Amino acid sequence: MKLTFSKKGKGLKIIIVGCGKVGTTLVERLRQENHEITVVDQNPEVVQRVAGTYDVMGVTGNGASYNVQLEAGIQDTDLIVAVTDSDELNLLCCTIAKKFRGCAAVARVRNPDYSNELGYLRNQLGISLIINPELETAKEISRLLRMPTALEIHSFAKGQVEMVKFKVQPHSMLHEKSIMDVTKDFSGEMLFCGIERESELIIPDGSFVLREGDSVTFIATPINTHKFFRYIGMDTQHAKSCMIIGGGKTSFYLAKLLSDLNIDVKIIEMNQKRCEELSAYLPKALIIYGDGGDEELLVEEGIEKVDAFVPLTGIDEENILLTLFAKKYKNAKLITKINRSTFNNIIDGLDMGSLIYPRYMTTESIIKYVRGMENSVSSNIETLYHIFDNRAEAIEFEVDPNSKVTGRSIKDLPLKNGLLLACINRKGQIIIPRGDDEIMVGDKIVVLTTNTGFHSVEDILR
Repeated sequence: MKLTFSKKGKGLKIIIVGCGKVGTTLVERLRQENHEITVVDQNPEVVQRVAGTYDVMGVTGNGASYNVQLEAGIQDTDLIVAVTDSDELNLLCCTIAKKFRGCAAVARVRNPDYSNELGYLRNQLGISLIINPELETAKEISRLLRMPTALEIHSFAKGQVEMVKFKVQPHSMLHEKSIMDVTKDFSGEMLFCGIERESELIIPDGSFVLREGDSVTFIATPINTHKFFRYIGMDTQHAKSCMIIGGGKTSFYLAKLLSDLNIDVKIIEMNQKRCEELSAYLPKALIIYGDGGDEELLVEEGIEKVDAFVPLTGIDEENILLTLFAKKYKNAKLITKINRSTFNNIIDGLDMGSLIYPRYMTTESIIKYVRGMENSVSSNIETLYHIFDNRAEAIEFEVDPNSKVTGRSIKDLPLKNGLLLACINRKGQIIIPRGDDEIMVGDKIVVLTTNTGFHSVEDILR
């Protein structure tokens, strides 16, 4: 069954196979950037809903079928993205498309059995990008546990600079203090990028006065991040112990990463067979067979003693309730995994520590790749994050020799409104830019913008 809807604007022709959470989020984001989308799924009701909601084309069928791909228009498609629940089906979809059309192909591959073979699979099958969302989620959680004070950490310049979010706590020295006074008294280099106060997002200037409860985002090197947190009296010690609820793929990857950092890991899993598998694969972790939603079991296993608590069940409501329960027992680092994007205002008001949205990590990687394809001659996106509840983007660009942003001081550049030039990485030297600084060829710059659809560094100019 083929459903045809009107299409607006020009962009790449993209087939998305799989209309689950990630597939639907991709459709939403890529339609906002005026790409021509066709979705493929074996569930006709899902195809009807997604195609109708986002004004795209829809095909019902097996995305790995040659005939279904033909019906979806593979013959003139620029990119196929396979994000079904089956790794093997995703790889087969991409392989068939590559053999027939030679178009770019992106596959989601989640099975830990493939985790050490992704490079080999990509090279042998000719797939442009292979994404493992559970592994990326685990890496994100691991970064947060190395700096428990932070609510979010986004890494740029291969880890040489970080964009960090934290909340101004009660009785903090920052309360009723202007940003100008904070930066004047602090000896390190940093830049305040954004303040979230209630539901408002503010790009602050030096006169802005911080208050208790503000969520503050700044950019600095890792050394200056630690230095700043010590300066304002916040803990900089990494977590030494972590309790994980649920023994799925993300829990496996996370436990492995934390064990390598010598962090004590305890996983509570209610499937006995899965407990046996985890025990075999994770000799350094303690695996407990039991119901992670049982209050008595959590207390018995020492929830009040752990430094970090991470519920990774497949049910958002359970993760939220577990986090709220843990919050009553100890002021531990709390990280809550959320799969859906509904009820964000309610979730944000619950103060559950760091919130992790795995599907956004996957879509960010794919959108970065798509923007690179669109502007392949001068594409220079290095990193892309959606921040401030997706109200802004933080993008890292490399400045090429033909760029129009060089040769003038920053204060003389006609930068677009709603844009902040946050950082310059010049051959490993991290510069927090001022008005008299210049951008040079070869620099990597980080910009924060409330605009969307930036493909090249040129897009920062009016």
